[in-house]
Amino acid sequence: MKKHKYTKEFVFYAVILILVLVMLYSGLQILELTVFYGQEREFQVETKTITRRGVKYFPRQDISVILLMGINQPGTVHPEKPNHGNSADMVALVVVDEAKENWSVLNLNRDAMVDMPELDLEGKEIGTMYAQLAYAHTYGTGMEDSCENTRKAVSSFLGGVNIDYYVAMNVDAIAMLNDAVGGVTVEVTDDFSRVDPSLPMGTVTLTGDQARSFVQSRWYVGDELNLSRIERQKQYMNGFVESFRKTMETSDTEFVLNTYNEVAPYLVSDLPVSTLTGMVERYLDYPLSAVYSLQGENKLVDNYYEFYVDEDHLEELRLELFYAPK
Repeated sequence: MKKHKYTKEFVFYAVILILVLVMLYSGLQILELTVFYGQEREFQVETKTITRRGVKYFPRQDISVILLMGINQPGTVHPEKPNHGNSADMVALVVVDEAKENWSVLNLNRDAMVDMPELDLEGKEIGTMYAQLAYAHTYGTGMEDSCENTRKAVSSFLGGVNIDYYVAMNVDAIAMLNDAVGGVTVEVTDDFSRVDPSLPMGTVTLTGDQARSFVQSRWYVGDELNLSRIERQKQYMNGFVESFRKTMETSDTEFVLNTYNEVAPYLVSDLPVSTLTGMVERYLDYPLSAVYSLQGENKLVDNYYEFYVDEDHLEELRLELFYAPK
């Protein structure tokens, strides 16, 4: 097929697909179940000016924030029974900065202990729960209501940050996206035999299911540390971008649109196409500035991980990404 110069709309869809694939699943832990504790807390969101080290900061109005969620649910999206149990095993924020003309990604630990709204079977808020962030999505039907509940939990966790849009994707889409770009070549240095016997050590061009194992697995792989998994995910991201670029050079105009349409049944989002078009015109040329992660302490409690964030570091991230000094 001959090369083709893609429209900005096509390329922006591709950017969204890459973000969803890489960032949503960069902390995916399908085998790590979520546990929660019934500690009631008053649910409040602060939006006022804050003061740190004698300097006053106010919420910025020149940024756009998109919440990305990777959902522990196979198959296409569909309404589940209320309080369904499908967690958001990856949560990240894309922050588009109009003043600095760049964008950043804030990866939020799915095990971070946060306050979240608790919903009854009719979807009404009946209190709050202190639990892992991933659990916020389990309230509701798995559709818009679950995404909204996660948006509230993330906003509260970050002190009232406004989140403009959300995109949630079910887990099966990762294999589809991997195969859409002809596979991703990586160097496998850990033994995956107990997780995926089809995934050998050495240089491998991953198929869809292998890709899911490579970026997702932690238990029974190498030293089982999350840091090791993060390194694999960084390697996969670089490989995916390379495969994507090669595919774009040789594919026709229908490639990205067809891929997006294939993945769409696995998505829940309030980011409409009309808004995408406007964002494309303003933001497409912005470079990626940085990828941030939370600092804190992991604790293993009754065979489940809980992450307690370093509040000082969190405050620094809030100020850098979402606030400006007066």
